Amino acid sequence: MTLYPIETGNFKLDGGAMFGVVPKSLWQRTNPADANNMIDMSARCLLIEDGDRLILIDTGMGDKQSDKFFGYYYRWGDFSLDGSLAKHGFRRDDITDVFLTHLHFDHCGGCIRWNKDRTGYEPAFKNAVFWTNEMHWEWAIHPNAREKASFLKENLLPMQESGRLKFVGSGHLAPRAVNADGQKGAKSFLENSGLGFGIHFVDGHTDRQMLPDIDYHGKKLVFVADLLPTVGHIPLPYVMGFDTRPLLTLKEKSGFLDEAAENGYYLFLEHDAYNEICTVKNTEKGVRVDKVFTFNQLFG
Repeated sequence: MTLYPIETGNFKLDGGAMFGVVPKSLWQRTNPADANNMIDMSARCLLIEDGDRLILIDTGMGDKQSDKFFGYYYRWGDFSLDGSLAKHGFRRDDITDVFLTHLHFDHCGGCIRWNKDRTGYEPAFKNAVFWTNEMHWEWAIHPNAREKASFLKENLLPMQESGRLKFVGSGHLAPRAVNADGQKGAKSFLENSGLGFGIHFVDGHTDRQMLPDIDYHGKKLVFVADLLPTVGHIPLPYVMGFDTRPLLTLKEKSGFLDEAAENGYYLFLEHDAYNEICTVKNTEKGVRVDKVFTFNQLFG
């Protein structure tokens, strides 16, 4: 197995929305805002080369939306999905599987693109299977009013219409929530994905988000997606305003971070524009960031 970080493009989001009830005077210490109160974000995905499979975890937001749509997100920098794949010697057509942590547009928008004459949509990876889980799929295609703007039908329905949408496991048989009883330090549930890695299920951000858990070069690497968007979100109360169940996020973070500190997990950060991987440790103030690494420092 070989892993490659895939940078699909940077953007910006409102800092207040990203940190919920935490005052700006605190969160701006780790995530400084610009004059519009926007903070820098990445869409850092992960590519797994394992035998004859090439698995891409998340895809970024893609490029099919309107200029007005992208104008809300202030895209910046030179990263692109195609450029990042090419850097490692791959093309879109090489991808065999696309695993989606969840179906918000900034995680799955790159799955679908315009067709050649822009009369409709088609899969952006013509040889790939798209993986989600049944419970999250139902949540996404019948969205609540809070998340409706993040679950875009042009991202979702073409995956289903392609005939290449598959669900991980049985979905409904998996435990409903991680740490739902609020027990500090409770171990998070880990299910085998069938794709060569395990999955932590979390429900606070959105229903049945999946966090890949990968054993690599003697280290446990967890793709933490929107449970921990940046190192600035490690303190427990630092929960996004986007989360549908913020109190559940608190419980999930508590259990997961205790587990990560105890076992020395390496946390792969999808949305932190300046920190790729970190570890955490226990302190008198709770779990905090310990060390920060680039991918190449650890595995290059």
